[in-house]
Amino acid sequence: MVQITLPDGSQRQYPGPVTVAEVAQSIGSGLAKAALGGKVDGKAVDTSFSIDHDAALAIITAKDAEGLDLIRHSTAHLLAYAVKELFPDAQVTIGPVIENGFYYDFSYKRPFTPEDLAAIEKKMTELANKDEQVTRRVLPRDEAVAYFKSLGENYKAEIIASIPTNEDVSLYREGSFEDLCRGPHVPSTGKLKHFKLMKVAGAYWRGDHRNEMLQRIYGTAWATKDELSGYLHMLEEAEKRDHRKLGRELDLFHIDEHAPGTVFWHPKGWTVWQEVEQYMRRVYRDNGYQEVKAPQLLDKSLWEKTGHWDKYRENMFTTESEKREYALKPMNCPGHILIFKQGIKSYRDLPLRFGEFGNCHRNEPTGSLHGIMRVRGFTQDDGHIFCMPDQIQAEVTAFTSLLQKVYKDFGFTEILYRLSTRPEKRIGTEESWDKAEAALADGLRASGCEFEYLPGEGAFYGPKIEYTLKDALGREWQCGTIQVDPNLPERLDAEFVGEDGERHRPIMLHRAIVGSLERFIGILIEQHAGALPVWLAPVQVAVLNITDSQADYCREIAAKLQKALPNQDLRVVTDLRNEKITYKIREHAMQKLPYILVAGDKEKAAGAVAVRARGNKDLGVMSVDAFVDLIAQDIASKA
Repeated sequence: MVQITLPDGSQRQYPGPVTVAEVAQSIGSGLAKAALGGKVDGKAVDTSFSIDHDAALAIITAKDAEGLDLIRHSTAHLLAYAVKELFPDAQVTIGPVIENGFYYDFSYKRPFTPEDLAAIEKKMTELANKDEQVTRRVLPRDEAVAYFKSLGENYKAEIIASIPTNEDVSLYREGSFEDLCRGPHVPSTGKLKHFKLMKVAGAYWRGDHRNEMLQRIYGTAWATKDELSGYLHMLEEAEKRDHRKLGRELDLFHIDEHAPGTVFWHPKGWTVWQEVEQYMRRVYRDNGYQEVKAPQLLDKSLWEKTGHWDKYRENMFTTESEKREYALKPMNCPGHILIFKQGIKSYRDLPLRFGEFGNCHRNEPTGSLHGIMRVRGFTQDDGHIFCMPDQIQAEVTAFTSLLQKVYKDFGFTEILYRLSTRPEKRIGTEESWDKAEAALADGLRASGCEFEYLPGEGAFYGPKIEYTLKDALGREWQCGTIQVDPNLPERLDAEFVGEDGERHRPIMLHRAIVGSLERFIGILIEQHAGALPVWLAPVQVAVLNITDSQADYCREIAAKLQKALPNQDLRVVTDLRNEKITYKIREHAMQKLPYILVAGDKEKAAGAVAVRARGNKDLGVMSVDAFVDLIAQDIASKA
């Protein structure tokens, strides 16, 4: 007898070995039809897998995350199948699942064209409609090498040849196509219905630039038609919101080949930058942070002490002067410890909070650079809290509440909280890890946050919380973090005098809210599709005349508006060109200005303006003072 325990705790008995598919059928025909695979004692398997011992079983369907991975993995094989049908001379290499989809790399004598991509996708649909069974077999390694060589699949043969001699390898077949794969896969191609090929890109064989350049076909696959349509719509929206495109159209910044991986900020873009930085500076000031500034260049010996030289050297920019080697700092923490060490610190000084808008440089690979989202030179909203172990929880609670307010002010209301715990390789005692992890968890709970654990994802020296915001398209951006670190204070010999009169090591909490200002501004641009909230907009108001007779009146309005608010100047431009008013309105609307004020003879005579709000909203005619009240309310509410 074989006893199967299901996820709800119920048990079923079978007279002998039973497949996952047979268990699903015994539960119900609906489940049998929906089954894509199974998890036997936690291990994912095909529906054809035979269970010959008492085991726990969960049936995987398209509703499960594992089911979506099965669909995408199997669709990658379907792609390779279609390519081989249409282009028999193409060689297949590897095809893994990636976020939101899959890809497969091919070696072929000419580049694939958009027309090829359309034909491949059509062939995939034909093959899926055949509903061919997907079957698995196992071969000894050397036999598998010979098999794929006989097919002319030299890349597959090379992959298998790298597997130890005594190991068997599994192959999956659907129709006339057979591929090397560990599996599992969906039971038949008919389960693959909702997919789309996206693009072709170049990729070196095994990621080595010395090897042949292959062609990588990217695709996406989903469980339902609605999910596929939703994803494709999101991509369309993301393309419209692309910060690189909007950066050019709105004249915010540019990236230049003379300084790859760094940003040239234009006047409008620098205005946005300053608003973000000054806002964060007020956050520092109002929440007990002391702003500091550490040097850009630090001696190699410091980076050796911190351990960065051994582990991070290839990502650091270095220089030499008078036979001393220096590095541009890739992070700010060592500098803050050196500041902490100046003078004797007492337990009464703790917690001590330092904040810095620190310029950092990291030698990122060219291929990873992406607009202002991924750069080599950036400014970090960086802070470090020096505290005692029993102060960690309170600091985490205060920091989490602060971060929530900041994100809300920038237009983000949905935050995901993840707590990364001790990795396998770590320093410190189990007791210290227990206390640190508990303090972070309790700090989140005290802030009313639901969170998930990421076991083993912490740094070798301490656990951390990652704060991930969701944007208007549902995309996730990990920006904020707070991380427990007893290691660097130890390495750099930081101390404070305790209540007992003895010297102790402080705990260092690394924390960031927006992270890289460059990246965060890129996220803001995409979140708001370039239509930044009034308080952040580089130009808040444009004043337009209809004819020359209102030019002086418009200048007076602009001058009044610029000084209308007690604590800040409004950012106002005038457009007095001899152009049709409809043309001028349209041009400024394309720049996504929050407000456009128009003055003709009637408005001039009444001492008023006609107000148009972003989105082609006509707010009618109002006095200048009434408009000042309106925009002041917008700015104060961060609307």
